[in-house]
Amino acid sequence: MCAIARGLVAMPELLMLDEVSLGLAPIAVDRVYDAIQSIRDSGVTLLIVEQNVSRALAMADRAYVLQHGHAALSGTGRELSQNPEVQSIYLGLNHKTETLA
Repeated sequence: MCAIARGLVAMPELLMLDEVSLGLAPIAVDRVYDAIQSIRDSGVTLLIVEQNVSRALAMADRAYVLQHGHAALSGTGRELSQNPEVQSIYLGLNHKTETLA
């Protein structure tokens, strides 16, 4: 939260966040994502790199799945959260799909 606040001091138009939920307790993750939602609602554009895929996709206007340094998939957060490949590989849901190329 301190790092996010420090980034906001400059009143940016774009705030880049990397692994905001890494190592946090679930209650802290909820608080961080509540703060991120408030920042987004205030008009700041956010670029988030996150392994907590379900939380990130839930709030993403646009999302990209990177594999080997290239965008393997892209779409809205909703589109990707409903994509069988994303569900299987990143969200742990059981679907028979081919792996991303």
